[in-house]
Amino acid sequence: MANRLAHATSPYLLQHAENPVDWYEWGPEALDLATSLDRPILLSVGYAACHWCHVMAHESFEDADTAAYMNEHFVNIKVDREERPDVDAVYMRATQAMTGQGGWPMTCVLTPTGEPFFAGTYFPPEPTQGRPAFTQILQALSEAWTDKREEVLEVGQNVLGHLSESIDVGGAPLSAEDLDGAAAKLASSYDEDAGGFGTSPKFPPSMVLEFALRHADRTGGSLDQVAGTCEVMARGGMYDQLSGGFARYSVDRFWQVPHFEKMLYDNAQLLRVYLHWWRQIGPEGDGSALAERIVRETAQFLLDELRTPEGGFASALDADSADQAGAVHEGTFYVWNPHQLMQVLGTADAAWAVQLLGVTGPGTFERGFSTLQLREDPSDPERWADVRSKLLAARATRTRPARDDKVVASWNGLAISALCEAGVLLDDPAFTRAALEAAELLVRVHGTDSAAFARTSRDGAAGNNLAVLEDLGAVAESFVAVLGATGDPVWLERARVLLDRALDQFTDDDGRFFDTAADAEPLIVRPRDESDNAYPSGTSAIVHALIAFAAVTGEHRYRDAAESAVAATALLATEVPRFAGWTLAAAEALLAGPRQVAVVGSAEDRGDLHRAALRLTSPGTIVVAGDPGLDVPLFADRTLVDGRTAAYVCENFVCRLPVTDVTQLR
Repeated sequence: MANRLAHATSPYLLQHAENPVDWYEWGPEALDLATSLDRPILLSVGYAACHWCHVMAHESFEDADTAAYMNEHFVNIKVDREERPDVDAVYMRATQAMTGQGGWPMTCVLTPTGEPFFAGTYFPPEPTQGRPAFTQILQALSEAWTDKREEVLEVGQNVLGHLSESIDVGGAPLSAEDLDGAAAKLASSYDEDAGGFGTSPKFPPSMVLEFALRHADRTGGSLDQVAGTCEVMARGGMYDQLSGGFARYSVDRFWQVPHFEKMLYDNAQLLRVYLHWWRQIGPEGDGSALAERIVRETAQFLLDELRTPEGGFASALDADSADQAGAVHEGTFYVWNPHQLMQVLGTADAAWAVQLLGVTGPGTFERGFSTLQLREDPSDPERWADVRSKLLAARATRTRPARDDKVVASWNGLAISALCEAGVLLDDPAFTRAALEAAELLVRVHGTDSAAFARTSRDGAAGNNLAVLEDLGAVAESFVAVLGATGDPVWLERARVLLDRALDQFTDDDGRFFDTAADAEPLIVRPRDESDNAYPSGTSAIVHALIAFAAVTGEHRYRDAAESAVAATALLATEVPRFAGWTLAAAEALLAGPRQVAVVGSAEDRGDLHRAALRLTSPGTIVVAGDPGLDVPLFADRTLVDGRTAAYVCENFVCRLPVTDVTQLR
């Protein structure tokens, strides 16, 4: 019998709809019930593509006896962290404070008013390796709630006090010297042998790489660390060598074995990084062919595998799928052994592919299987194309990983921005059309009322959870990108609506931003976290949007807010730059700009100048291409020159004479 989650819009919650656990979604109904029954709340947080979330669900939440105990002694709440990043952020901070670590599945036990007094992550069904069984945890917590209530409440109050403490991350505006120092600190943690920063597990450092590209543009510094990291990520097992797209992270130092889930936010950010790397090294630069290939394949992956029927982009592909015997394992869809290659390719091509793709007898992954790696370009490209085609056809007969098809506003914003730029730079209108359709979905389904703008949707219906700061920032920036690519002024006003909401409802008196609106549902603390993790923080996302919008409109209010927010996070950026890459990238843009380029001409005639303008590598550059008379401030009094398409360039509020050919523009 389905529980209350049967009516949820989240695929993750729907995965638990048939559990015997009497799950509630987060909201007043569950919190009020806990108060009326005088029971603690068991809060379980995860997401659809989380491998260990599935494991714990199968072991514990599908078990009738465990569920019966949970239903009798707790009010049970299930949260999709991607739908409710605010709830996740508050209780992840508590988990990290109480245990020294965090992750998903996240398991917290709360008082009826929401104060956490126990926190952890995955718990097994039986005691193992010093970790207690989940049922033992439940029994101990239920007994503590009954017999040691005062101690439990005191723990909850102490944790709440810790969560309420304000962390000082601010300082003065970031100077060139500050940015140089952050770059040097990052360089000191670079892995010279394997690429990337730090040790395993290694996550794709998209925002740090973007900062490194911008810093190198300003200083004339080396791109060796960017190139080294981009190349090993693209050639290792974390990248899908058959159909494109990056997995979540590498479990090893050398980018050989990934955690196989594919996330929209990773691929959107990496698409932009590889595009900017390709742009910066130039068409003849070392690595240019690799960079362009990865850009095209990653963009095509977004269109082929993550696009929804409504025109948006789904959140993720799962890591797990079933093998031929029906057993579910991580990575089954993607890994191969020599025998499988022989069956598909025949003896000669299989022997060649084994060497080319790093497939071994013992296997580089598990159970004798290997990930596919392409450490060097094939010596015979035509043969590789044939092998790749056959392997893709064979893989298509396997059980595909499940897809989390909810549309998350902020992640779609990241994808829209990247695809807009890639479509113009690579002269591929399919990428630009896909970006435009996704932006139109956000307007049509998520809403035009900024106070009711939805964070998520699914099957063309908006979810019940309102946008948080990262949504407003990433989507507003993407709307400015759509303006730049299409020349349609409606996107500028749509960006303004979201940014005004951010400035009116999310700001603090010290120039910082909260992650939730002042009029949002109150939690035990109002979340605020300026650190970048897997994707930009709300603060860094909104800063990039403010910078872009101010460059197009010339309205200082928005640039001032960006400068204040960057200054308010200066300490974080200089002390731990690995967790402030997008803020540092924004600081480089502030230092370098604004550099505004208006390309005035018809859609049929402006392509070459538009592409040339986007190839400008200064991080402070904003490019808008449109028809003469386009109703945006950047186009005021700007016309064709002698009947020809013209580019108007202004830098640091000083304008140059218009130019009409690519050489002059450069």
